[in-house]
Amino acid sequence: MNADALRGHMDALLLSVLEHEPLHGYAIIEALRERSGGELDVPTGTVYPALRRLERAGLLAGEWASDGGRKRRTYRLTDAGRKALTGERSAWRSFTTAIGSVLDPLR
Repeated sequence: MNADALRGHMDALLLSVLEHEPLHGYAIIEALRERSGGELDVPTGTVYPALRRLERAGLLAGEWASDGGRKRRTYRLTDAGRKALTGERSAWRSFTTAIGSVLDPLR
């Protein structure tokens, strides 16, 4: 998928992947790939800076955890992140309705 198509939607995608369970960065990338049927292959250079930005904004909380002797940063949604995800979903529905009305006006 074209990286430009994801611009402006990465926050919503990351928040959604973390909605039900905390995950570390690589697991987040894998979840995006899996949920999209392989269409979203987002590079680490896009995901990790976005995770840090969302954490600074208070939408995610991160903590270091050991996994088989390897330290990984695990992220989970905060209450503010859950509220932001609700807003992102609402905005997405409005956006897709508007774009759909233009691209398929006979609907």
